Amino acid sequence: METSKIKRNVVLGILFFLPVAFLLMLYPAKHNYEPLNIVNNNVSDIANFTSDKSDSLLLKDHITVLGFLGKTPLNKSIAALNLKELVYDKFKGFKQFQIVIVVPEGTEAEITALKKEVNTYEDLKFWHYAFGTEGEIKMLYHSLKSSGQLATDLSTDNVFIIDKDLNQRGRIDGRDERQIEENKPAFSVYEYNSIEVAEIKNMMSDDVRILFTEYRQKRQGKFENSSTRRDKEIKQSHE
Repeated sequence: METSKIKRNVVLGILFFLPVAFLLMLYPAKHNYEPLNIVNNNVSDIANFTSDKSDSLLLKDHITVLGFLGKTPLNKSIAALNLKELVYDKFKGFKQFQIVIVVPEGTEAEITALKKEVNTYEDLKFWHYAFGTEGEIKMLYHSLKSSGQLATDLSTDNVFIIDKDLNQRGRIDGRDERQIEENKPAFSVYEYNSIEVAEIKNMMSDDVRILFTEYRQKRQGKFENSSTRRDKEIKQSHE
């Protein structure tokens, strides 16, 4: 009888403290939340590009994943499928999210064929193709910060995150916790390789989620960037 009572008390104690421990684990993560860095300002918009859909297409006021598939977009179908399965399917329900794929004018027939590969079971409402001249595409790309260049066919495997204010988002320090602990050299992340599944699935997907969290907190009046939080902590230390 005494043993059963002890066991019961142990079980009750565990059930009581588990939620408390879970909340304590969440608190540091929330407290240490850092917004996704702005790595570049004034990205060019695409008002002069034509869309595969009837409505006008802009980057402004949207959270955009921006890609460049070049003159032979069918050759980049793996990149498109990775974005569809690992990014679009995850965030398509979020307000003002879109994927914009930039291609040169004259690739409409290949885009129609590419759609048959990518739009397997559904109409991708928030997935757009933007057609532009070679000059317009180069101008757009040059407004981005990148570690590489467009290929001669106006394509790149890299994709970019653009916020609602035409800021390019990424990471000033792209190291993970393990790399920081091992004192690895710092590096910046301006773009994400759409061929590397792990990079898109883990790093980029997480960065898009962080950006949505930032905008949600701004709507709720809870958002604090690092400067605001630091000023508040200094003020509290002097009270």
